[in-house]
Amino acid sequence: MNADLSTVGIIAIYALALIYIGSWASKKVHNTEDYILAGRSLGFWVFTILMVASVCSGMTLVGVSGFGYTSGWPGIWEQLAVPLAASFAIIVLGVKLHYIGRKSGYMTVEDYFAHRFESPKAVRGVSAVAGIVVSLIYLVGQYTAISIVLVWLFDIDHRLALIISAIIITVYTVIGGLYAVSWTTLIQGGILIIGVLLMAPIVIFAAGGLTHINEVMATIDPNMVQPFYPTAYAPYAFCTPEFLFSFVVFLTIGLACAPHVVNNVLAAKEDKFFKWSPLIAFGIYLVVMLLVKFSGFAVRVLVEEGKLVLPTAVNAQDFAFMYGVEYAAPNMFVWALFAVIVLAAVMSTTDRLMLTIGTMFSWDIYKNLLKPDASDRQVLRLSQICVVISAVVSLILALNPPEMLAFLIWMGIGVMLSTFAVPFIAGLYWRRATKQGAIASMLTGLISAGIFAYYYQFVEKLPMHFSIYSLACAIIAMIVVSLLTPKNSEEVLDNTMTGWYIQPKD
Repeated sequence: MNADLSTVGIIAIYALALIYIGSWASKKVHNTEDYILAGRSLGFWVFTILMVASVCSGMTLVGVSGFGYTSGWPGIWEQLAVPLAASFAIIVLGVKLHYIGRKSGYMTVEDYFAHRFESPKAVRGVSAVAGIVVSLIYLVGQYTAISIVLVWLFDIDHRLALIISAIIITVYTVIGGLYAVSWTTLIQGGILIIGVLLMAPIVIFAAGGLTHINEVMATIDPNMVQPFYPTAYAPYAFCTPEFLFSFVVFLTIGLACAPHVVNNVLAAKEDKFFKWSPLIAFGIYLVVMLLVKFSGFAVRVLVEEGKLVLPTAVNAQDFAFMYGVEYAAPNMFVWALFAVIVLAAVMSTTDRLMLTIGTMFSWDIYKNLLKPDASDRQVLRLSQICVVISAVVSLILALNPPEMLAFLIWMGIGVMLSTFAVPFIAGLYWRRATKQGAIASMLTGLISAGIFAYYYQFVEKLPMHFSIYSLACAIIAMIVVSLLTPKNSEEVLDNTMTGWYIQPKD
């Protein structure tokens, strides 16, 4: 499509509004804690929507609809796993981390690792470097999603779309930190939720409703209306029972353990938020995800019936929701509003990832490893510089988009699962987990994830998602090495609330 002046105007107003919020938020930033954690002042709804938006990403509107277009009903299990990730992060990780973090003054989850494993250098360094690597992988997926939207909307070059999106996000993130990220996310989250509730039913009804959609999908392939694909049914049949099991595990736990997600719990204002926030976050995101998935089904039917043609691109299915809206609501004003909805979904994760990368480098690597005497102002400035650098590096890596956006994002989540899940969960709940075990687990998970991902992508498809195999390697490394090395001191274990309970003991 080609955008008219009204479309350009709406997008410009949206971008300027985000930058204005960043400018407003910058006045609240007086030190590094304000920049990284918004002064630990996030209210209930700001925190809850931030958690939803952090797991939302470009996968929700672009990737989920594309996955629905490709897989049909067997891919529906994703819609339970991803909302569960926000709840898992809040309950299993967040309750303890928030309590300990406020008491001990943690700025990042690497502060927790350094404290719990009594390793201010080694564990912190390994976790920070691993966090930067996996966040960059995930960030590439977000920029790819933004580019897809802008290319569709303005009919511009992919590279130009990437540059435009990077400038907008980088400006408000750099100047406002988590204050800007959290408040823009509240607005973006509202736009996303309301937008999907309005737009998705239009696309679904345009395709004839769910009954007709199911009938047509059954003629395309009877397995598209089943709960899973038979094993080794076809090259695209990745939704087999064993794959789906691994899918739920890696999405639920992998996303929950992602640094840009779990770091949010340190910024919540009150402990009492953790009572209702998991349920509300799950409910909101579940409805959004189901509607987007059904929209992907609908577009597949519209294409099959010859009513709609997707672009000739390697990742054509990722344009499904956008082309579906364009067909169902042929109005430029509606298209512009929908573009804002998609951009809101993607940007709400992208800015958080960029801030997380900047934080890990400036606080964990520079301040705590390289230059302990660095002033607060130096750390703050370096964090802002690193946000810019992360944007540039991600743009370079995103120049050649993958065949399916969801696969790139899944790869990032899989590496997060392999690297961080075991140290997080073992650190919080197993008193025998040691410093050496944590290092071995992180390195084993990160390296084996790369090996299994390469094997899965270029050698032979595995029965389950590659991250399950690397997760198993990380678990074994944690258990074996921890049992062979000295236990951490009882005082530290008590101070970090380590043990088989969720609610911290007073």
